[in-house]
Amino acid sequence: MSVSKVTSIGSGSGVGEAPPNAYRAAVIGTGFMGRVHSHAVRANGGAVVGVAGSSPAKAEAFRSANGVGRAHADALDLIRGDDVDVVHVCVPNHLHAPLTLAALAAGKHVVCEKPLATDAATAAEMTAAAADAGLVAVVPFAYRFHPMVREARALVAAGAVGRVGLAHGGYLQDWLLYPQEDNWRVDPRLGGPTRAFGDIGSHWCDMLEFVTGDRIASVSAQTGRLNDVRDGRPVDTEDLVTLQFATAGGAVGGAVISQVSPGRKNSLVLEVSGTEGSLRFDQERPETLWAGGRGRTGIISRDDPDLSADAARLTAVPVGHPQGYQDCFNALVADTADAVAGGSPEGLPVFADGLRAAVIAEAVLLSARERRWVDVTEVDRG
Repeated sequence: MSVSKVTSIGSGSGVGEAPPNAYRAAVIGTGFMGRVHSHAVRANGGAVVGVAGSSPAKAEAFRSANGVGRAHADALDLIRGDDVDVVHVCVPNHLHAPLTLAALAAGKHVVCEKPLATDAATAAEMTAAAADAGLVAVVPFAYRFHPMVREARALVAAGAVGRVGLAHGGYLQDWLLYPQEDNWRVDPRLGGPTRAFGDIGSHWCDMLEFVTGDRIASVSAQTGRLNDVRDGRPVDTEDLVTLQFATAGGAVGGAVISQVSPGRKNSLVLEVSGTEGSLRFDQERPETLWAGGRGRTGIISRDDPDLSADAARLTAVPVGHPQGYQDCFNALVADTADAVAGGSPEGLPVFADGLRAAVIAEAVLLSARERRWVDVTEVDRG
C-alpha cells in the first residue's frame, strides 16, 4: 500500500456523503475487516467517505460494492481529507503504526485493528502519540460488546461470584489447519512475530481482564506448529499456544489458543470461578451466560429482567433474533462516535488496551522461548 503517491480515483456522486455532524470515516483496507468496519459506520448513521486499498483496482471495487464515497490509490491522500473525522485502519499489522501515526498527525481520531503494533515498543509510541494529540484512539476488542460479556463483568464487580480464584478457557479456530492454507498473518514481516496469540489470544486475554477487572501478572507458555511449511514457504509463527497465568489479584488459570483445531470456527470461551459461583461465556452461543453455584445452576439470557444496565444498553434486537459479531462492531463504533463527541462510554477499548495486549504477547513469546515463568513487568512499557 503506497503512502507517498497521491492519487484519487472514482467518484461517489453523492454516495457516501454524510449529513451534517455525522461520523465521517475513512477506511484503509479492503478485506473482511474493512467490510465489517464500513457496515458498522453506516449502521450508526455515519458515512464512509473514502477507502484506500493495496491497489487502485481493489479500492475502486470496494467503493462500488460498499456504498463508499470515493476510492483512493494513496492512503495518506485519504487520511488528510478535510471531510474525514475518523480513520479506520484495517490493513496488515506492519502497516498499523505508520498509518495510525499519520492519521494522528493529521488530527484524526483512529480506530486501529489489533494487534495495535507488531511489538510493544511501537504500540507504546502509538499510545503516547494519541494521548499527546488528545484524540480518540480505539482498538476493536469487539467481543467486549456482547451484552452477556457485560453482564458477566457486572456480576463479578457486584461480588456475585465472590473472590475469583480460577479463570480458564481459550479461543480455537481451524482456518489454517492445512499446509496449503496461507495468509499474510503467517509471515512475521507482515503479521509480526506472533500469529495465533497476537491474532486471537489477545482477544481472550482482553476478555479475561475486562470481565474480572484483574490483570495477568505472570505467564508460562508453550507455542507449537502443526505446519512448518505453508504453500512451499517455511513458517516461523505459531499455530497454537498453551498458557498458564497468575493474576495480580491472586487468581490462577490457563488458556488454549489454536488456529488449527478441526471443526472449531470461533470457539472463544471464558469461565470464571470464585468463592461463591462461576460464570461461563461462549462466543458461539452469545445469547446466554451460564451461571453456576453449589445450590443452583442456571442460564441468564438477554431478556432477563434483572440484566445490568450496561448489558441492557447493548441489547440491540429482541431475544429470539440472534445478536452477534457484526452487532458488536456496530456497538463499538457507536461508542467511538460518543467518545468523539466528548462522551465517556463505558468499556470502550482504547490504545492503552492495545498496548496491554502487545505487552502480554511479548511476555508469552519470551516465556515460550526461554521455557520459564515470565513476569509481565519484564516487558511492560506502559
